[in-house]
Amino acid sequence: MLKENFVATVAESINKFWDDKCYSNLDGDTLTYGELAHLILKLHHIFGELGIKRGDRLGIVGRNSAHWCVTYLAATTYGAVIVPILPDFTSAEIEHIVRHSACRLLFVADSINDRLEESKMESLEGTFLLRDFSVAWSKGKKLPAIAESADTDFQKQYADKLAAGQLTFPAVGNEDLAAIVYTSGTTGFSKGVMLNGNSLMANILFFNSCVDLVPGDQMVSFLPLAHVFGCAFDFLAPTVAGCHVIYIEKIPTPKVLVAAFQKYRPKVVMSVPLIIEKIYRNRIKPVLETPKMQFLLKVPGLNKLVYKKIHDQIYEVFGGQFKEMVIGGAAINKDIEAFFRQIGLRMTCGYGMTECGPLISYSVYDDQPPTGSVGRIIPYMECRIANAHPETGIGEVQVRGENRMLGYYLDEEATNEAIDPDGWLQTGDLGRIDEEGFLYLTGRSKNMILTSSGQNVFPEEIESQLNNLPCVEESLVVEHDGRLMALVYPDLESVDKACLRGKQVEEMMEENRRFLNVKLPGYCQIAKLKVLYEEFEKTPTKKIKRRLYNAFS
Repeated sequence: MLKENFVATVAESINKFWDDKCYSNLDGDTLTYGELAHLILKLHHIFGELGIKRGDRLGIVGRNSAHWCVTYLAATTYGAVIVPILPDFTSAEIEHIVRHSACRLLFVADSINDRLEESKMESLEGTFLLRDFSVAWSKGKKLPAIAESADTDFQKQYADKLAAGQLTFPAVGNEDLAAIVYTSGTTGFSKGVMLNGNSLMANILFFNSCVDLVPGDQMVSFLPLAHVFGCAFDFLAPTVAGCHVIYIEKIPTPKVLVAAFQKYRPKVVMSVPLIIEKIYRNRIKPVLETPKMQFLLKVPGLNKLVYKKIHDQIYEVFGGQFKEMVIGGAAINKDIEAFFRQIGLRMTCGYGMTECGPLISYSVYDDQPPTGSVGRIIPYMECRIANAHPETGIGEVQVRGENRMLGYYLDEEATNEAIDPDGWLQTGDLGRIDEEGFLYLTGRSKNMILTSSGQNVFPEEIESQLNNLPCVEESLVVEHDGRLMALVYPDLESVDKACLRGKQVEEMMEENRRFLNVKLPGYCQIAKLKVLYEEFEKTPTKKIKRRLYNAFS
């Protein structure tokens, strides 16, 4: 157990940065750290008057916003358990999670509240709108009365805590359950991952030790806060560091993101691979493939100038001031990663999972990690490769340590399947560790395809190459009648630029299949390719939900 306490650390940071900007909504209101404290204590007052006890569950569902963060911190610093729910879940899924976790209160965005049925969430005593913390629904008259007088009553109750240096919260141990995060996994229905304060604190400490955040640094947040990646590194870690985070409440289209980056010029950029890969495929690769550029890249000296110009253009797109671009949530294409390393873009990759809140490994930029690795295991965790192949060294990645979850909420069977008696979490990921301690992932054990010839095929490795071919946006490789089939979603922008129509798209993809097969071993070759004209369904971190496409196999 870490000596640094999560709740005490949050209080310390709020006291230290009291008058500084804390959270802003894009083109909206801004909260200082002191105003954050006032709102937290107001909610603490309401919780107390309602009889909310330590360990009671409080739900939150809505897009990123300053009030989302206030609610999360109010619950965890009170000793309650926050249940973040992804806004992309269906109404039925949200209602199921509220029932399963027995939430007493729900903080919800207006648009989502309108489609929920309180009668299907028996444990609920009331709902608050995230917009202004007004009461949207209550089981009785007690909650509205408490909320109506809360603005004055909380100031009387906490008069001695409403100034810089005076804020304190109830003592909450790091061992206590802090959050139940319902996964949006690629393999089945969500399970409630139980994270304690120790897991949250370990992620905060590591991130702030290797990413150079200083008080006042600005960040633009567009990753979903209900997912552990965005929550840990777009919210908790920068809060502890005294940063000012701007939250994008609307759907983060490229136009919205670029405008936000240009306006706020963030010091750290958190992204998922899909965004940076699209920039490369749609904006950079077509230029690099022109005859003129191919010639320039072969001339010593000139190629360095070309790479610097590309670097500077990308740097400006993201605001022109970032110290580091952190890529996580899914694996980045190795060829694209290698290119960005070549042009000197300060980009780092991490590996993790909800069950570790999330970090398992991280590629610190100054370590010069090899392309394709996901860095070294972070200091708070230990890792082993179970049942490693004697020649390749590939086996299942298993971890244990400070970050690891307590288990799955109300699911002892799933917990025992995931965590062995010695505390090792079976990640389901396949990988190897080299002599210098760098971890490489090769795929998911559940995704691995065993061919009729007895060869192990990792579809992710084939997909990575297929995604680099002309007019391909994304792909999935599945087994079909004992052979490999590729499902391909075209890059529509590239298709339009190439003036491809109708069957010409399928003909282009067939050319890609034949070209790729020349480079692949016989047992990995794609026997059939199918073009899909609807985007793959994805998790909030843009991983394809593979289980939905098993029907093709």
